[in-house]
Amino acid sequence: MSIIKTIENLEAWLTDADHRNRTLGLVPTMGYLHEGHCSLIRAAKADNDLVVVSVFVNPTQFAPGEDFESYPRNIERDYELAVDSGADIVFNPEAGEIYVQGASTAVEVSGEITKKLCGASRPTHFKGVTTVVNILFNIVRPDKAYFGQKDAQQALIIKKMVRDLHMPVEVIVCPIVREKDGLAMSSRNIYLGPEERKQAVCLNCGLQKALEYLNSGSDDSRSVRKLIEVIENHIKGQDLAIIDYVRILDGETLEEITDIEPGKTALAAVAVKFGKTRLIDNRVLSVEVR
Repeated sequence: MSIIKTIENLEAWLTDADHRNRTLGLVPTMGYLHEGHCSLIRAAKADNDLVVVSVFVNPTQFAPGEDFESYPRNIERDYELAVDSGADIVFNPEAGEIYVQGASTAVEVSGEITKKLCGASRPTHFKGVTTVVNILFNIVRPDKAYFGQKDAQQALIIKKMVRDLHMPVEVIVCPIVREKDGLAMSSRNIYLGPEERKQAVCLNCGLQKALEYLNSGSDDSRSVRKLIEVIENHIKGQDLAIIDYVRILDGETLEEITDIEPGKTALAAVAVKFGKTRLIDNRVLSVEVR
């Protein structure tokens, strides 16, 4: 198997007699694969006959001044990891293959779901995400597509796009994969210096402390305001951490909530900068049934 670079060659592979009428899973990535991506590929392989992994650093989801040019790339390494994890094809197109000359069409999910969290500081980001995912769905035509819970807002937005546009694809969201010390795996982790890397575990630790406090039985344990305070206080204990946001919102709609009610889920989401590196993490919070 080789890396496929063009839509024409991918179409030929997909319509080959050996591949027709078989279930197909798609794992869209921006490359520089790690164990988090590999877990998605393995999940796709367990559910489907064939798996396509796309490796495409999408320029339209980067704003001016963000790290598009420096974003880590290593297609040979990505190919090996993808194949070892169960991929049947690695699709690695150039930008001109995805965005045809003169392209001016975009797909955008509107409303509060795209304006909060990362959407507040990166207002064009999710428009780029939904546009490229829509293009990939049209090219690959998968039965199922796999995304990671680490990008929780992105997963919710893509699920809404699929639902709103009646797209014939099932979106599967897989759990966050973490390093041994709890740091969520991310391609951007390589940017961290030694001390920044040591302190970065505060994201996961802060989220864990919120979950523990939620189920502590304290009078204000279900208060969103208090839970945010718990997370912020832990992160602020690291001198290199600069908080972008700490939010707790409805786990499905990202609407504002004041308390976490039994039987409901909330999404606790954080974004924190260490130097020039911006990391995100999240935890689904729910009240334990006693």
